[in-house]
Amino acid sequence: MYNYEHILEFDKIKEAWAAFALTDAAKEKIAGAEPFLAEAGLRRDMRETTEARTLLDKYGNPPLVSLSGVGELTASAVRGECLGAAELEGFAQVLVAVRRLKSYLARCKGLTLSLPYYEENLDAQEELAEEISMQVRGGAVCDNASRLLRSLRGDIERAQQTMREKAEAVIRSNKDCMSDSFATQRSGHICVPVKKEYKFRISGNVIDKSATGNTIFMEPASVAKYYEELVMLRLGEEEEVRRILYALTAKVAEISGIMAENVRIMEKLDYIFSKGKLSQEYGGVEPEINLEGRITIENGRHPLMDKSLCVPLQFEVGEGDVRGIVITGPNTGGKTVAIKTVALACLMAQCGLHVTCGRADLCMRSNYLCDIGDGQSLSENLSTFSAHIVNVLDILKNISQDSLVILDELGSGTDPAEGMGLAVAILEELKKSGALFVVTTHYPEVKQYAAREAGICNARMTFDRESLKPTYHLVIGEAGESCAFYIAARYGMPERMLERAARAAYGEYVQGTERKEAWTDAGCTKNEGVQECTKAGEMYVEPGTKPQGILQINYHGMTGELEKKAVPKLKKQQQKTAVKQLANKFRLGDSVMLYPDKKLAIVCEPINEKGVLRVQLPEKKIWINHKRVKLVVAAKELYPADYDFSIIFDTPQNRKLRHDMERKYVEGAVLREE
Repeated sequence: MYNYEHILEFDKIKEAWAAFALTDAAKEKIAGAEPFLAEAGLRRDMRETTEARTLLDKYGNPPLVSLSGVGELTASAVRGECLGAAELEGFAQVLVAVRRLKSYLARCKGLTLSLPYYEENLDAQEELAEEISMQVRGGAVCDNASRLLRSLRGDIERAQQTMREKAEAVIRSNKDCMSDSFATQRSGHICVPVKKEYKFRISGNVIDKSATGNTIFMEPASVAKYYEELVMLRLGEEEEVRRILYALTAKVAEISGIMAENVRIMEKLDYIFSKGKLSQEYGGVEPEINLEGRITIENGRHPLMDKSLCVPLQFEVGEGDVRGIVITGPNTGGKTVAIKTVALACLMAQCGLHVTCGRADLCMRSNYLCDIGDGQSLSENLSTFSAHIVNVLDILKNISQDSLVILDELGSGTDPAEGMGLAVAILEELKKSGALFVVTTHYPEVKQYAAREAGICNARMTFDRESLKPTYHLVIGEAGESCAFYIAARYGMPERMLERAARAAYGEYVQGTERKEAWTDAGCTKNEGVQECTKAGEMYVEPGTKPQGILQINYHGMTGELEKKAVPKLKKQQQKTAVKQLANKFRLGDSVMLYPDKKLAIVCEPINEKGVLRVQLPEKKIWINHKRVKLVVAAKELYPADYDFSIIFDTPQNRKLRHDMERKYVEGAVLREE
């Protein structure tokens, strides 16, 4: 089953909605939000959304917090575990948030709304919050948490001070043995830095040494006797801190039930106020709710579109016997946005959310059935048309009189004649089901079917013929046209091409420039569908009609042929010319450099038709591409004009044999090239 939330972009609405929630519970509830099927539940939820929006507008955001980990802390306290100072401090901050929320709701009671009375269900436990804040601060237990703790920490401070004084006295009396003039702390002991050669002159224990080993850190004997006292004092401090934390933890456990109720109410309020914040963000209004299958939208817009660019939508269906709307118009004219806006408004309203309209009266639906987009699937081997048919058949299996059906480009993706037939058959089934449906199409036959069929109404997206741009206005009660011929004419398509297109689309073709002439040439009257128009490329056929298969277009001011523009010609290089140019690049006897090895060589055979030449190296001859060869010195600068290069390139044996063969026949003679 397809995901209607994704198709209608309700998943994106949920993402924006969840961003306004602070608690995990509210975010989870938003993620699982579905349309209400019970009227009472929907009206209660919608009332809460409206009241939350009112409080936000008048008193600002409520002091809600995330409540992260509060349940785990309370559960740990109930199990008898000891909460740490930082955990208790966080718990106290939640109690402070409860107190602030109670104060916020108490101020809102003057509006005579029901939402502020949730304040009575909250218990801030102010005494416990104050006690925790007095005893725990900065993630630690305060000195004043108890008299004993204050006394112990005072004794610890005095013991540490005495130890430092004793250590400094040792340093002053043994300056020549010290590597530094101040005491330091190592492993909890106060030590003096002693040069290693004098370590036996200082009475005490070695605690540590420096990285170089030249300094020994020793705890003097006069200091060590106070260290044992310090250890005992610290153990007493730890025991007292643990006692205080256990006492506070026990008090947290005592109010676990109260805290669970506080958390439940705060999570519920977080969810409610998140709806109000979403309404505030989108500029939403509370819609009226009905069960009579009526949808009325005034100045509606898609919530995800820019407010400054969105053209207000006026829409109505379900009044009287009309149960379906067939929307037609040019491509990119806003048909898909219009049907998505209608379905999304109904879906948001049925989830208890405000809608982005000036006013709306929306019906509850049992389910939302949509087919928008091409639906192609490589994994399931579905073409555009196949995907449409699969979705449509699934829709027809799940449809009821309480459904809302949204179909985009009905019957598209296949042969136009067959697609038109399927579109009409699907509309018939939708009508029989009694469901509300809104579809878009380009087929003129579907428009004609909707015009004559009771219970179905045409609608069109308007189009500015001067600017050749859609205006995105929906007009219910009129059939639209694709404006393809008109747009083609305005952009300069020749008359002969438009005539051919008209004959292919509508059969017979008649041209006329005046109203009377057009009627006469068409052989029909005004009542049969012909109307006057003098703009270039204007169709004379009334919307939703086709008078006797005839189309008239006024071609005033149009050119008879397309104006041909000068186009640069390709120039193909002749192969012989290219070879000739390469042949002149290097000549016999040229001194050249071979890359990438950078070896010097002499050209012994010029470049052939493949761009390869032969060169003489000291030990051999090789073939090499001309792109890897660079001229160093031309042959004409190295040798006289009549120089015999066989002296360089031939062996003495070959030169002698060639000389003999030029004078006489030499039997069995073979010249061997190296």
